[in-house]
Formats: sequence, structure tokens, C-alpha cells
Amino acid sequence: MMRSRDRHNLLRSLVAGVFLAAAGNAVASEDLEPYKMIRSLQYLQDAIVAGDHSANEMQRFLLKTLDQRLRTASPAVFKDPRNVDAVFVFAMSGGNPQTLDFLAARDVDGEFDGRLARVLRRYFQGQGLTAVAAFEGLVKEYGTSPVGPYLALVAGNITANADPAKAIGYFDQVRLLAPGTNLEEAALRRSLAVILPTEPGRGFDLAAKYVRRFLYSPYASQFIDMFVQLATDDDGKGDRSRWTDVVSMMDDPRAHEFYLRVSRRALLAGNKDLARFAALSAERLSPSPGSENNAIGQLYGDLASISSSNVVEAAKSLSQIPDGALSERDRNLRAAAQKVVEQILMAPETSSVSAEPVVMPAGEAGQAATASATIPSAPAPTTSASAAQPAAATPNPEMEASLQTYVDQNRMKLKQIDDLLSEEAQ
Repeated sequence: MMRSRDRHNLLRSLVAGVFLAAAGNAVASEDLEPYKMIRSLQYLQDAIVAGDHSANEMQRFLLKTLDQRLRTASPAVFKDPRNVDAVFVFAMSGGNPQTLDFLAARDVDGEFDGRLARVLRRYFQGQGLTAVAAFEGLVKEYGTSPVGPYLALVAGNITANADPAKAIGYFDQVRLLAPGTNLEEAALRRSLAVILPTEPGRGFDLAAKYVRRFLYSPYASQFIDMFVQLATDDDGKGDRSRWTDVVSMMDDPRAHEFYLRVSRRALLAGNKDLARFAALSAERLSPSPGSENNAIGQLYGDLASISSSNVVEAAKSLSQIPDGALSERDRNLRAAAQKVVEQILMAPETSSVSAEPVVMPAGEAGQAATASATIPSAPAPTTSASAAQPAAATPNPEMEASLQTYVDQNRMKLKQIDDLLSEEAQ
């Protein structure tokens, strides 16, 4: 059996042959059968979703070459049904849909399926919902033909909102007919989008399939967005390993980025436990301790810790994050958190409580992180000797306990950080 690398090299050689023929010899270009050129396009598109992004430029060139070849082809070329199928596949593979209209209008011998040409025209014009019934019949009719999986993908797209269950059926058909191709990549990604609101449990299986096969696709960012949502929304409803097992199949840089995005989304959703877990997971995968991504993970972890008993330590850690390692958005988030910390640590002004100022480290962004707050001191002993003792210059265990009591009593102020985070999410 041919190894995947050998197969990939062979495909690249075949595509290169098409390019040489098309670019270097006009006569040879005119002699190329459209269905052979379509195969080269399919090879390229499959290579792209497998991670070979250098093929993007080749794809654009081949689409342009194919368009010219189809428009200048003689009617005799379309006596071969494979070339007719090639026109339909071309239109549904990112090619110029007007070329299909052009050729169908010139067809005097009935080589083109007029029904299919008409419903595709409506789809490309944004009127696909008006042809749902027609697509359903055509998908069944074309079945396992070269056009079949493309039609099933289009049918799934137009029914996704109106009938999610039927759309999933179409996408499953695509995956069955075209495994390992750019069609399966699109079907997996769109299936996840459809089931995310209603069947999150099935989403983990789809996510695992996508990560194993198409993690390096140029469209993977759309998948990651949905997977982050799936993980954060599911947290607490089931076993966390349902999605961490999927993340373990990623390489370290992508897993690191994924955990950072989960941490931030969890913060915005108020899930501090998940935010801390994801931030720590990202820290373990950080390429270097002083990297920018590591600083972002530290920020999210500190923000998640503000609601815990480690509020002072979290505030100190926040102020130590280099300003240049954060984006403007995250710098604003840190500044908002520091303001809330100040309010959390601010004691009420009462004559019955002696106070000791606590100085917080100033943030490098220029945001004042000095809390002009006061901390209740520990109750004074009743002995006359102790009454003459000056106030302690540094916190002691009794003061820390008093601080914890005060923070617990004023925990409602933490709602302000949630409000600020919610504003940041908008």
C-alpha cells in the first residue's frame, strides 16, 4: 500500500504536469480533458486541507485555467459524460458558477442535466431554500456518482438551519462517499456547527475525527472556535476528559493555543475553575517561560484567582506581567481587574477599627495598582504591656485571617469583575 507521503508527492507531480502543460503550451492546454484537470484540482484541494498551504496559489491558477478550458471547449468535448460531470464539480468546488450557466445555455444536444443546472443556479444566487425538494431528489439520483458527494454537501448547507437532522444525514453521506478529502473536512466542520446547540455529546466524536485528520487545514480556525465553545459549555455537565482527550491528540503549540482560548472564554462565562485549569494546562505547554503566550496564560490564571482567598497574591502576579507581552485588549482586562482588586481590599471607614495600609505593586502599563485601602488589624490583647506595642509594620498571620474574613464578607463586590469581563466579551 502506498504511503501517504509517497501518494502526496505523486499528486504534486501530477498537478505540476498539468501546470506545465497549461502554462507552457497553449495547444496542449486545449487538448487536456476537463475531467483530468478536475482530478488535479481535487488533489490540490485535498492536499490543502491536509496542511499543504503552499498549494493555495496553485489552486487559484488551476481554477482560472479550468475556467478558460471549459469556456473554449468544443461541444464534442461534452459527449463524454465525465467532462459534463467535471463542469458541475468545478462549479461546486470554488469555480466560476457563471461558466456552468454559459455551457448549459449553449447545450443543444442535451448533454447537461437542465434540472441540476437550474437548482445550482438558484443555490449560487442565494435562493437554495426554494429548491430543497429538488435537491433531495437529485442527491438520491446522483448517489455515488462523482457529482453525488458535492450535491449532498450543498443540500446539507441549505437545510442546516431549517432541518438540522436532515442536514446531518447529508453530511454523513458526504463523509461516507468522500473520506479523507476536502469534502469530508467541510462535512465534519459543518456537522459540528449544526449539532453544537442540540447534541453536544456527539460533538466530541466529530471533534476527535477532525483533529486526527484535518487539524492543519486552513479552515481549522473555524473548527477550533466551535470546539472551544463545546468544551466551555460542557464543563461541569460531564467528564472533562471528554474534551481533554481530544486536545491530547493535538501538537503542543495548537493545544497551548486551545487552552488559552478556553481559559479566556471560561473567564467571560464566569467559570473560574475551568479558567484556572485551562490556564495551568496552557502554562505546562508553553514553549518558553518568558514567552508572550505564557504571559497571557498567567493573566487569565490570575484573573480566575481573584475570587479566591489568594486575591492578594493574584493582584501581585497581575502587576508583574510585562506590559509588552499583552495585547491592548488584555491590558485593558488587567487594568479593570486591578481596579476591582482595589475595591475588594478597601475596608470600611470606622472609628473602631485600626488600619494598616497595604501597598500593591504598580502595574507596568501605568495603571495604578496601589490600593489606598486599609486592612483591619487583629484584636489587641488586653494586657497593659501589649497595649504599649506599636502597630505591626508588616502583615502577620492574625492580620491575614482578618483579611480573609473581610474578603469573605465583601465577596459580592466580585460581581464587578464579572460585569467588566462581560463588557469585554461584547
